[in-house]
Amino acid sequence: MSEADDEITRVFKVRRTVLQMLRDRGYNIEESDIELKREDFVQKFCKAMNKVNKDALFVAANKGPNPEDKIYVFYPEGPKVGVPIIKKDVVMKLRDDKVTRGIIVVPLPITGAAKNAIIELNKILTIEVFEEAELVTNITEHKLINKYYVLDNQAKKELLQKYTVQDTQLPRILVSDPVARYYGLKRGQVVKIRRSDATSLDYYTYRYAV
Repeated sequence: MSEADDEITRVFKVRRTVLQMLRDRGYNIEESDIELKREDFVQKFCKAMNKVNKDALFVAANKGPNPEDKIYVFYPEGPKVGVPIIKKDVVMKLRDDKVTRGIIVVPLPITGAAKNAIIELNKILTIEVFEEAELVTNITEHKLINKYYVLDNQAKKELLQKYTVQDTQLPRILVSDPVARYYGLKRGQVVKIRRSDATSLDYYTYRYAV
């Protein structure tokens, strides 16, 4: 298999994981898009059958009619993504469309300056960065990974009232945890985790994101 074929296969798998991730976060994603076959992916997204058109991979997904419920996914061209690309291709698009949440998928780690820029931008927006290597396989499909459910504000309030605890008294999960990143956990959110014991009976635990 050629280097070009390897890249096409990698990006094909990454796109599928991204769509699964959006679906698992509650966004409206067509199952047919997730199940797209590689040959159909090539026809749809490859410029000359040997290179992926990254611009065509752009995704806009929503949970409802409000802009706050919308997310954009960007696949910038080029191996190394820096500040100019983030500001021109990502931030301008988000601001023009009044969308506050975006995901950037990159082949290689972004530059140090770009990391600092995103830290500043995340004071007013929510921009996540994933490297392709993190998304070639879906971490949540591993048999040892439990099922996660992110609680909304009302469900979190009811949980805390039921057990008469503060959220900070719950066991913690880091927002940098790979599974927490998959679900887009923010600090202060609570996630419900379904586990199975040796008898295959399900039980639930809760984690507070920090």
